[in-house]
Amino acid sequence: TDLSVNMAAVGAEMAAQLNAAGVNTLHDTTLHDYPSYNGSYAKSNATVRSYLERYPSIKVVLDVHRDAMGTQDGMRIKPTALINGKKAAQVMIISGCDDDGTLGFPNWEYNLRLGVRIQKSLSDLYPGLARPLSFCPKKYNEHMTKGSLLVEFGTEVNTLEEVKYSGQLFGKALAETLEQLT
Repeated sequence: TDLSVNMAAVGAEMAAQLNAAGVNTLHDTTLHDYPSYNGSYAKSNATVRSYLERYPSIKVVLDVHRDAMGTQDGMRIKPTALINGKKAAQVMIISGCDDDGTLGFPNWEYNLRLGVRIQKSLSDLYPGLARPLSFCPKKYNEHMTKGSLLVEFGTEVNTLEEVKYSGQLFGKALAETLEQLT
């Protein structure tokens, strides 16, 4: 629950980079998965909906997570990349879709396009930082804007320093991506 050492700290790093680049950023630090992960997407849906009502100009909504990766024998995986001589947690963008039209998610293609553009910026600026983009038939609350993505920063094994550094790098790549779109 300490915002200085959980994923909110990664969001703060991203927001700092975006704001420094002139991208007005709202960083919400609500713990949607506390005290239970169950219902966390419904809770975050309500938070995003509230912000969209108050600030209808919001174009991009990112849901920031840590992944969990392991082998069949229980070994946990710590995905890293060496960027500018410093270890960074690898980043994975997740873009949901509604491939058969049953999820009520008609504009998923916009999110995928944004995800691909960010992925390209990450790869161009910081080779090795991005894991392959994950594309799957789920909503993850991404149906709320035409610029919503879920982003996984490392795993539970990565250090706070590694994921915060990745947040900085991701924020810079996102700012560059958004600048190219305007």
